[in-house]
Amino acid sequence: MAPKPRIAVIGAGPAGLMAAETAARENCAVTICDAMPSPARKFLMAGRSGLNITHSEPFERFVARYGPAADWLRPMLKSFSPTDMREFCEALGVGTFVGTSGRVFPTAMKASPLLRAWLARLATLGVELRTRTRLVDFDGGAPIVETNGRRETIAADATVLALGGASWPRLGSDGGWARLLEQRGVALAPFRPSNCGLDIAWSEPFRQKFEGLPIKTARFRHAGKSVAGEAVITRSGLEGGPVYALSAEVAATLREKGSAAIMIDLKPDMSESALAARLAQRRGKDSFANSLRKAIGLSPVAVGLLRESDTQVATRDPAALATLVKTCALSVVATAGLERAISSAGGVLREALDDGLMLRKTPGLFVAGEMLDWDAPTGGYLLQASIATGRWAGAAAANHARGINIAG
Repeated sequence: MAPKPRIAVIGAGPAGLMAAETAARENCAVTICDAMPSPARKFLMAGRSGLNITHSEPFERFVARYGPAADWLRPMLKSFSPTDMREFCEALGVGTFVGTSGRVFPTAMKASPLLRAWLARLATLGVELRTRTRLVDFDGGAPIVETNGRRETIAADATVLALGGASWPRLGSDGGWARLLEQRGVALAPFRPSNCGLDIAWSEPFRQKFEGLPIKTARFRHAGKSVAGEAVITRSGLEGGPVYALSAEVAATLREKGSAAIMIDLKPDMSESALAARLAQRRGKDSFANSLRKAIGLSPVAVGLLRESDTQVATRDPAALATLVKTCALSVVATAGLERAISSAGGVLREALDDGLMLRKTPGLFVAGEMLDWDAPTGGYLLQASIATGRWAGAAAANHARGINIAG
């Protein structure tokens, strides 16, 4: 009997695990290497807030969320669609449901049950997982790794790199692989934070009073884009879904103009004229904050934001105050860095790869997940594309190892 083709997968996040499973199901002998003491640490961290695995919206609308990379990713997302993602979870014994926003979650609302079941299935497929094993170089297309100070070359007929982007480096995705690929002449786009918080220079009294508290039922705007939802006051600025959704546009404005602001509609369910009418009825004996609470139901956090936006807000007439409530402007100092971003944009450029995600300059070396130069908002799109590209690269690597080349 001929020996099985050997596949090395470097990186044990969702893209790497899916590449490994796909190759193993193609009758390959698969070894996964990961630098961290345990696999999928960023995946587990994401699961602490509910693990949004995909989205239920129509497929073409779903694909469009990937912006300039949509056409590139479309065949991979079609090959492993949001429906396939839900069936994948169900097969692992993890049920899913669609939330009110259309986002899809596991019923347990966390990542650990899914990861445990997935790792158990990989073990039954014969996949070997080696932790504390870091990629340090290549010998042709074969990875050279280091474990406890000892270097070795992993014998492989094909290798899938799934080392993640450059966000949350303490969880393992530090972008250090970029240097190794640049040395091989691979074209890369610089890393930049994506889906990140916004840094705002709060006054010290505001920070001390409101840090950690939510801004509820508000609408956030920048550069013609509007997103409703809830954000949280942090020591350095704002975090939360609507903020992440606007962060790319804010970053672009900062790069282009050197300054940017985010606008918050603190009462999106009321018109400006209706607000002005109610504010005109305020009683003079109430404090400013109490009068806004009684007149229009504004929370203490919202009143604090108005004061951060306009230090003279308490002196404004009802019409001007209503305008401020609808367009509370906050100056953004910067977007949060890669160390705090949910994901990163940048990475291996499309032209550096063939249709099977193999590096043109290094036959037998494939790339998947956030190493690729694509970007997407939160909402299930990040995990879906990571796993879909992992599956695509795993299948192409298995074909290459068997001497089959179907990619252009």
